[in-house]
Amino acid sequence: MINFSTSGSSVSKGESLKDTALTLQAMGADAIVIRHSSSGSPHQLTKWVRGHVINAGDGTHEHPTQALLDLYTMRERFGRIEGLRVAIIGDVMHSRVARSLSFGLVKMGAEVTLVGPPTLIPPDAPAWGVDVSYDIESVLPKLDVTYVLRVQRERQRLEFFRASGSTRGCSASPPHAWACSRRDR
Repeated sequence: MINFSTSGSSVSKGESLKDTALTLQAMGADAIVIRHSSSGSPHQLTKWVRGHVINAGDGTHEHPTQALLDLYTMRERFGRIEGLRVAIIGDVMHSRVARSLSFGLVKMGAEVTLVGPPTLIPPDAPAWGVDVSYDIESVLPKLDVTYVLRVQRERQRLEFFRASGSTRGCSASPPHAWACSRRDR
């Protein structure tokens, strides 16, 4: 196992991701586990190296390793995933695990609803095979699993919340789980 962090490595001195990957391959690595701030980095890595590439999170794209752990936990708790009613609540737009978990849950037969304000739900979310709601109160009573996301401010490049005082009809309870009622859309 070769473990390295970009801080203090040649990456912080200007070495490219490709150079780093090829160096790890030359050192005999059979697999590379990558967590990178740029979406698509693990996929790009597969084009440069012969070994296996495991995505441990890339930008705002995906985090399949965390999703697998979450799926395992749900199956351990409920004995199944098929038929579970799951809501993923909060900053879905910037959550890499929300996308991966949605794909996994749908594939395993769960009913998935994404809940949050319209600015924090990706426009293409219905294409993932999930439902979308902006009304947390109507969704909560129907659920087996509530998966709450925090607001991913470090990944946001724009303002996703309206100015203070104009969030009537929205709740943040807990603080990182935003949802708005129908009248606020």
